Amino acid sequence: MNSLDLSQAIIFILMFVLVSGPVHECAHAFVAWKLGDGTAKLFGRVSLDPIRHFDPVGGTLLIVSVMIGAFSHNAVGFGWAKPTPVNPYNLRGRYADTMVAVAGPLSNLVLAALFAVGFRIMWARGVFPDNTSLENMIQLVFWTGVRLNVLLMLFNLLPIPPLDGSHVLLDMLDARTAERVRVFFGQYGMLLLLLVVFLGWRLIGPLMNPIVSLLIGLPVG
Repeated sequence: MNSLDLSQAIIFILMFVLVSGPVHECAHAFVAWKLGDGTAKLFGRVSLDPIRHFDPVGGTLLIVSVMIGAFSHNAVGFGWAKPTPVNPYNLRGRYADTMVAVAGPLSNLVLAALFAVGFRIMWARGVFPDNTSLENMIQLVFWTGVRLNVLLMLFNLLPIPPLDGSHVLLDMLDARTAERVRVFFGQYGMLLLLLVVFLGWRLIGPLMNPIVSLLIGLPVG
């Protein structure tokens, strides 16, 4: 692990804990509140305060996995923020659960687009993302922000519980089929999630790179 790997790992961890995770969970909480369920608001989760959204287990796993990844020159890891409590029975509207679920991934897409604007501005000035100067470090933050948030969006949209995509899938199915899928997830959901975690980059990478490329206006391989 060199100094650039270490810099990328630290930025990745801080970006997730301080920005991407809180924004994602706050988006869930805010939309649920607006659609009739104030559970998350009662717990103070309609907030961007990172402390309110920090999960000790998920945060620790993220730090450990990212640092391990940095030794192989791939500062990417697995972890989670504190899940937002939502009571679907309080929500108003046929697809309210879907709207609450997709709010998190969409918030990450918005963040990715904002970081991409910063990246494009710095790139136009000839600034490369590395740790050779303060200006280059800022560009590295923008670069990490784009990649991390696109990764979070795609990962959370996978239709496997407890990921957001599973809520969307179940909400789109008829009642009988949805019940069968719930039973299947109850039996095999954890196994599927573990497979996704271990094979995640192979599944998400082909989708992630074109989106990142579109946002920053550069080819990404």
